[in-house]
Amino acid sequence: MADESLISTKKCPACQQWSAWQQQAADRCKHCGELLDPRAQQEAQQQAATEHLRGGIQLVEIDPTDSRTVRFFKTIARGGQLVFIAILGFIVWLVTVLTG
Repeated sequence: MADESLISTKKCPACQQWSAWQQQAADRCKHCGELLDPRAQQEAQQQAATEHLRGGIQLVEIDPTDSRTVRFFKTIARGGQLVFIAILGFIVWLVTVLTG
């Protein structure tokens, strides 16, 4: 009974009926099946596309299911990646400082 008073609801923009809402971009109306917040869904897709274009640093992933030996070598590879990134960052900083 106490849980029912804490349920969030949102009015569906398509059918104008109230539906339970988990405040997620993918929440759908229980009456018509349309998205409860289509703008949030579009923003989430746009953000994912922007992050994909931006790239970012891709470090070696270390899975907990890997064997001890594989995790050891992946840790060394990740350390090498971080050292390489640090050296490149220092070079960029140095060139920036020297050029004024």
